[in-house]
Amino acid sequence: MKLHDDRPPEGTVRDWLNVRADAGGTAFRFPVTGETLSWAELRDHAARIAAHLTAQGISKGESVALLNPNGRDAVLSVYGVLYGGFRATMINLIAGNDAIAYALEHSEARFAVVDNGARALFMDVAHGITPLDLEGSDPAPLHAIGPDDAALLMYTSGTTGRPKGVVHSHASLLAGGWTTAIAHALTPRDCGLCVLPIYHINGLCVSVMGGLVSGGTVAMVPKFSASQFWTQAQAAQATWFSVVPTIISHLLHSTEDPTDATRRRLRFGRSASSPLAPDVQTAFEARFDVPIVETMGLTETAAQILSNPLPPGTRKIGSPGVAYGNEACIMSADLEPLPAEKEGEICVRGPNVMREYFKNPQATLDTFTPEGWLRTGDLGRIDADGYLFVTGRLKELIIKGGENIAPREIDEALYSHADVIEAAAFARPCDSYGERVEAAVKIKKGSALTAHDLVEICCQKIGAFKAPDVVHVLDDLPKGPSGKIQRLKIAELTRNA
Repeated sequence: MKLHDDRPPEGTVRDWLNVRADAGGTAFRFPVTGETLSWAELRDHAARIAAHLTAQGISKGESVALLNPNGRDAVLSVYGVLYGGFRATMINLIAGNDAIAYALEHSEARFAVVDNGARALFMDVAHGITPLDLEGSDPAPLHAIGPDDAALLMYTSGTTGRPKGVVHSHASLLAGGWTTAIAHALTPRDCGLCVLPIYHINGLCVSVMGGLVSGGTVAMVPKFSASQFWTQAQAAQATWFSVVPTIISHLLHSTEDPTDATRRRLRFGRSASSPLAPDVQTAFEARFDVPIVETMGLTETAAQILSNPLPPGTRKIGSPGVAYGNEACIMSADLEPLPAEKEGEICVRGPNVMREYFKNPQATLDTFTPEGWLRTGDLGRIDADGYLFVTGRLKELIIKGGENIAPREIDEALYSHADVIEAAAFARPCDSYGERVEAAVKIKKGSALTAHDLVEICCQKIGAFKAPDVVHVLDDLPKGPSGKIQRLKIAELTRNA
């Protein structure tokens, strides 16, 4: 089995893990503990876990809940469940008790793999689910599995209602790693630093699946640390990393710098999950001399759908790039394709697109057009060169006096000041205009910058009508598991401020 740029991987995760094990090499490094896993060791562990799970009477495609922070045990658990042909049900450990309880119940999981650190949480929210000990080695013949069988169940953040369970097959899961691998020209010589949780689609598909289909190494740490990031990149001998805009901003505002050897080794850094402010990207590259490749992806598309080319290709600042391995287009409200420079909804079609929303046929039907395009809910336009620019999100648009205002415009105006570490604009109900603009920021310690100053900056850059009426200065902005700032939660948090 070989990786091709013009067609997605064939087979299953089991097939690809067997191939990598036979070829040899290092699959994972864990810089914090100093542990490593070869592909052969990973395959052997996964096969034993799969047999043990099969012996428990778990059916092919049945949910097995995984409650693990990043680490060796998490990797073994994920691969063991996938190798056995079960549906790896990734539980977001920071989603809150209600969301975790809902996911466990909705997923119909009878069994769970639970990290010791999550045991108390699990006992509080789980009902009728048996925690499994993976040390057992009961022999059992594995289920026969194919590319179209269910492999992953991952829940969305649920910012506008109950989380939806996204189901991916082995084929779409592998295709998610493939879109990353071909966009970034990953090879077995590469080592990606993974600081994002693998219970989020970015960490799982970009880093873990990207490593599987490319044959490269993944260096995994428990969580992001601005003070340790460059040291960990050096220890892992990383050639690339995948992060989110808030992490890029935090690194920019830290006092730590990479060594010259680390700078030279890093081919690129990858930004995803939400738009990256151009001023932050430019300042990061100027300081660290590491190119940032902006991308775009969704849980429903096994992560990446768009990416800028690697240097020396044209990277358009402010754009997540062009489609790799799938198709992307802009559609009107009546689902007709729009020409270049016309704003509409971003839609995507390709091998990395999800199979369905679990137990939610209506949501599945509403999300796909009759021609098989997945509606992302994001607004954007495509320029004459085929680069896509995200202009907002349908559910996050601020409608002031009948005028649509994209929060991203305000975010970028706020980020233009060097002391702003995090920023997000949002809508607040208003009797006069229907909605008014507000924003929240995290500011560098010791800065003399005030909320009034930031309002004035926005007035100068985008005009008084779009400028926020109020800027809330917070210690931290609420974020999801990937580090993406959650605007709707800020509105709730600052309701009485």
